[in-house]
Amino acid sequence: MKRVIFFIAFICITTTSNAQINEVGIIAGGSNYIGDIGPEYYINPNSFMGGIIYKWNANPRIALRGTFTFTQLTSDDVNATNNERYERGIRFNNSLKELALGLEFNYFEYNLDDFRKTKTPYLLIEIAAFNYKTIESVDNNSNYEYGSNTSFAIPFGIGYKTKLFGDFALAIEVRARYTFIDDIDYNNNEIASLTFGNPNSNDWYMFSGFSLVYSFGRPPCYATPY
Repeated sequence: MKRVIFFIAFICITTTSNAQINEVGIIAGGSNYIGDIGPEYYINPNSFMGGIIYKWNANPRIALRGTFTFTQLTSDDVNATNNERYERGIRFNNSLKELALGLEFNYFEYNLDDFRKTKTPYLLIEIAAFNYKTIESVDNNSNYEYGSNTSFAIPFGIGYKTKLFGDFALAIEVRARYTFIDDIDYNNNEIASLTFGNPNSNDWYMFSGFSLVYSFGRPPCYATPY
């Protein structure tokens, strides 16, 4: 029996210990908005974006992930390719904080401890909650009263990750966010000076950048005695 237990323990150490299940690190890159103001390019980072990321690798193909990010979304009609927007001349700047949870699907099996599996493209989909500034009212002197709102978005994107050295890995990715609101740019149908654009088109925002993570933790080996 002792030999059997020793053999099972040996198998656990030499097989399951090779998979590190936790990843934690930083995110950095750029953000851009797509909506009723400015250019309409989907990948056009013009503001810094930063944050933190955590992943739990359920298996070599699937990881659960959570991110917290912050940025300043900004856009200006002076950069628009649309002549009507360019002549209108509106611009805005809005601070945004986002918490997102989702899934990452690796195209190839991913394992930093196996030199054959240390890089892969991946797809991701998330559910996000974000907080941003709004304009609640305006007085006779055109002074705005600001507030804040929390809404939801559906982020999705693609990326590529690879081992750097040791337990560190680098990923580059592009994530689009479809929102359910149309006032990230302060559009407000109740204020005449802030009524513009297409009321039937919700705002988008993009994150383009990289993450640097440290991997740690190994899954336990379970054996059922008979």
